[in-house]
Amino acid sequence: MEIWINPACSKCASALSLLDAEGARYTVRHYLEEPPDAAEIERVLERLGLEPWDITRLGEPAASDLDMAAWERDTAHRGRWIEAMAAHPVLIQRPIITADDGTAVAARTPDAVRSALR
Repeated sequence: MEIWINPACSKCASALSLLDAEGARYTVRHYLEEPPDAAEIERVLERLGLEPWDITRLGEPAASDLDMAAWERDTAHRGRWIEAMAAHPVLIQRPIITADDGTAVAARTPDAVRSALR
């Protein structure tokens, strides 16, 4: 499994601690240093079963600069959201765990982290 983290994020630190406590084997990806491209974000969204606006951090300055809160949230505009996250990875909600079984989870709670271990 792989976990996308920002080392400065407390939820990421909590997720890592829980994975360690459970003896999980995982790879850490510092997604701000190794940003995913649009195709990878698309694949992760499929695995999550979510839309790009569901995992966009609208409180980030980059989101404000782009006025993303006003963007349409529909199929026609989906690519615009994904391209923005690829260009500004700080907009991607974290942590995200991609499990070896093909599933993924936005691991913002202990229960969500545990669900990736099942």
